[in-house]
Amino acid sequence: MSPDYTDRVLDLVERIPPGQVLSYGAVAEILGEGGPRQVGRVMAMDGGAVAWWRVVRADGSLTAAHGMGAQEHYADEGTPMRANGSAVDIRRALWQFDD
Repeated sequence: MSPDYTDRVLDLVERIPPGQVLSYGAVAEILGEGGPRQVGRVMAMDGGAVAWWRVVRADGSLTAAHGMGAQEHYADEGTPMRANGSAVDIRRALWQFDD
C-alpha cells in the first residue's frame, strides 16, 4: 500500500461518527480506489491509532481481530447491534457518508 492510500483510509475512518460504521468495501468505494482487502490490510497494519472498530464486514459480523475490545467500544458508543450481540446491525449503524 502506498503511504498516500494508507493516509486516505485512516483519514476517512477518523471521520466516522461514534455509534456508526462503514464496511471495508464502503471505505474503498468512497475513496474510489482499492477494495475491501486493501482497506483491511491498511486497518490491520496501521489502524490502531484510529477508531478501527468502526470498520466492519459488509454483513456487520466481527472479525477475529475485533474481539472483545470492539464490543466494549460498541457498547460505549451505543452502536446498534443485532439481537444476539454477535454483529453490528449494519442497516441501523451504517454511516451515510456525505462529502
